[in-house]
Amino acid sequence: MKRRTIREAIIETLKRNNVALSAKEIYSYIINNDLYRFNAEYPENIVRIEIRRHCMGVDFPSAKSNKFFQIQTDGKYSLLSKPVTGKNSTSIDPTSSKKDEPYKYKLIATVNQLRETHNEHSLAFKHHMLNQLKEIDPKTFESFGRKLLEIYGFEELKVTKYVKDGGLDGYGKLKIGITHLNVAFQCKRWKGSVVSRIEIDKFRGAIQGEYEQGIIFTTSTFSKDALNATRKSGAVPIILIDGNFLIDIMIEKKFGIAIDNLPVYVNALDEVLNEEDD
Repeated sequence: MKRRTIREAIIETLKRNNVALSAKEIYSYIINNDLYRFNAEYPENIVRIEIRRHCMGVDFPSAKSNKFFQIQTDGKYSLLSKPVTGKNSTSIDPTSSKKDEPYKYKLIATVNQLRETHNEHSLAFKHHMLNQLKEIDPKTFESFGRKLLEIYGFEELKVTKYVKDGGLDGYGKLKIGITHLNVAFQCKRWKGSVVSRIEIDKFRGAIQGEYEQGIIFTTSTFSKDALNATRKSGAVPIILIDGNFLIDIMIEKKFGIAIDNLPVYVNALDEVLNEEDD
């Protein structure tokens, strides 16, 4: 059976309940009825973003032209009687009137609304980037990991011959103070499976005695036992970088990320008008 998308799970939830629901209620119903299995760290936010991306009259940079939902006056969401696609997907607030618009242009949002939109865009953007990384082949992901480590400050990085046995994928040197550490890394381009303690132990065994530190990248997440196994008395320490942390590093280092700085203007005219002349 074909797996539902998040949007299809939301639509199915609203169809079954036949009433308007909040994003939290929709998320809870999806989980309780196993309509979709999430891999994201904050799945409820993903549901909220997906609804708003396809909601009539709610438009922001990552919004979609296809609209399936509408927002009610109480802030809950319901299905449109008929999905809307293309240029006609925007709507006009029925409570507005021309006499309320004395000027050709009007402010479209408060600063807080702009911040909310920015946060929604950031979450959606990170989710999209991580999904894209999950789709590249494992060998390419190893090369990606090497380039990211170079940007992060590693030197003399080498990628080993590609194998599928869980060994190290590359190694290099990282300057710490006045010295350099010999560091090995492993890249796991996994779509859904959680990286377990066994994988940590196997990697540590492969690098013990030759390297002073290990790093494991993954597009997935780590189990609790894996997170507790990063440091072990007498053994080489292992740094774990999951999918969300990986995207954060990319954003911090502007690696594969372009930033469009859009100024947000805030009316501060009162500060000028209320100044006392010297």
